Amino acid sequence: MDVIGATRPAPGRVNDDGFVIGAGFAAVFDGCTDPGRDSGCSHDVPWLVARLAGHLSAALLHRPDLPLPEVLAEAIRGMCGDHGDCDLSNPDSPSTTVTILRETGDRLEYLALADSPLVLRDVDGKVTAVVDDQVDRLPSYTFDAVAYWRNRPGGFWVASTSPEAAHRGVTGEVPRASVRDVLLMTDGVSRLVDRYGYDWERVMDLADEAGPLALIETVHGEDARAGTAGGRPEPVRGKRFDDATAVLCRIPD
Repeated sequence: MDVIGATRPAPGRVNDDGFVIGAGFAAVFDGCTDPGRDSGCSHDVPWLVARLAGHLSAALLHRPDLPLPEVLAEAIRGMCGDHGDCDLSNPDSPSTTVTILRETGDRLEYLALADSPLVLRDVDGKVTAVVDDQVDRLPSYTFDAVAYWRNRPGGFWVASTSPEAAHRGVTGEVPRASVRDVLLMTDGVSRLVDRYGYDWERVMDLADEAGPLALIETVHGEDARAGTAGGRPEPVRGKRFDDATAVLCRIPD
């Protein structure tokens, strides 16, 4: 498959997103931690994203026999081993979403853990979104509530200190020949649908016609206009600006 990706931070911030591209695979990450809370970890979020990306890439390259949840669990275990003396029992330990696409023979396999969607367009033009929406069903979104429900049955799961989380995402596979292109993105891009009234077809068209960077510039433009005269209202929940990452995978005939 032919792959192109782009990532940009929110204005004035360090980028907590990331992506990796390799032989027959792509993955995106959206790192997070609660500001002002003791995470028990001496490392920042970009460190965590980079470490997990490295371990995941190695596992995808060297263990093609493993199902994607096992690949991700192996990567999380490797990342945890890099933490040294950090307190991995702390519920506020840094974490990241992970969304993976892997080409295996005549199949495309995917895994989406937490709120970084994946969108497939088939050869007939039909668009299907794969979304792990566990976080949208939490009873509360205070810092304490999110910390309590993170990586807990009945709550939501992210890549952090528990390899078990790798088995809690949305997984699937489709025939390679049935797919034209696949778009992986963090929620800094998918807010075009969730917040700004776009549909998935429009997002896919923009990515395909202008590329992932243009998609990011579009969403950051919408963020800048939110709350201004003539713009959309500011969000009730979530950040006004966010890091944004998109990876477009075109599947040749």
